[in-house]
Amino acid sequence: MSSIPIRYVEPVFRPPSEAQSLILPVTDGCSWNHCTFCEMYTAPQKAFRARAEDEVLESIRRTGQMYGDQIRRVFLADGDALVLPTRRLLAILDAIRQHMPAVHRVSSYCLARNLKKKTVEELTQLRAAGLAMVYLGAESGDDTVLEKVHKGETFDSTRSALDKLGEAGITRSVMILNGLGGQVYSAQHADNSARLANATQPEYLSTLVVSFPKGEARFREGFAEWEPLDQPALFREMERFLSQLDLRRTVFRSDHASNWLVLKGTLGADKERLLAQVRQAIAEPGGAHLRPAWARGL
Repeated sequence: MSSIPIRYVEPVFRPPSEAQSLILPVTDGCSWNHCTFCEMYTAPQKAFRARAEDEVLESIRRTGQMYGDQIRRVFLADGDALVLPTRRLLAILDAIRQHMPAVHRVSSYCLARNLKKKTVEELTQLRAAGLAMVYLGAESGDDTVLEKVHKGETFDSTRSALDKLGEAGITRSVMILNGLGGQVYSAQHADNSARLANATQPEYLSTLVVSFPKGEARFREGFAEWEPLDQPALFREMERFLSQLDLRRTVFRSDHASNWLVLKGTLGADKERLLAQVRQAIAEPGGAHLRPAWARGL
């Protein structure tokens, strides 16, 4: 698919599990874009705007003409497609169903704030039209940490959004940032993130380690006391987080390139095995197998 008739504004981001999906931009950038830990949409060309409806629908039609029988999954980009009105989202989903009949899953990122004005009934409509899964970056369940990083959310606002999605039958993939609270808030970050997961029972839960490829200056402006966790402290935070999880059927992944220790399992069935892996890493620090994926060339 080297000549897909879709206009992309670089850089383009998508979750790792959407590697085989058609990336379909319906917005550019992120409608919030104040999170100090996030560098994804800070480039000038990624300033937030909703794509013109005619452009999006024409892209779907033309792509469908060329590859409609080959495309199985579609990811609605950029940062928060669900900021669009329900009517526009339904038009997009209807066009995908019409012009890309082989598609069996449509997904997108989602900010919790996007769902404040959307009812469960609207979300149920979107699910029926094909929106099967959303990725929600909770980052933390701790209100102090969320305020420090300018997330614009709270434990309650995140829980409300996840509950709405769950009630509508949309699969939820939730992300937590290991180390986001730094040394000062590590314990409460772990505790309240576990509390959020327990309260909402997401279908998927993942963690990655907070990092700053472009430097920490922007992040520290509002979080001057933040100090990064070293490898053993990251493992201890993970142990504290995992030990408090009480999940029934949640697929858990900690296998992003930033993670020092790859963890995969289903919670709660694999909780003790995962905890044993973390405790072994704590007891045997510095092993070659504990280098992050990027350092291993993966």
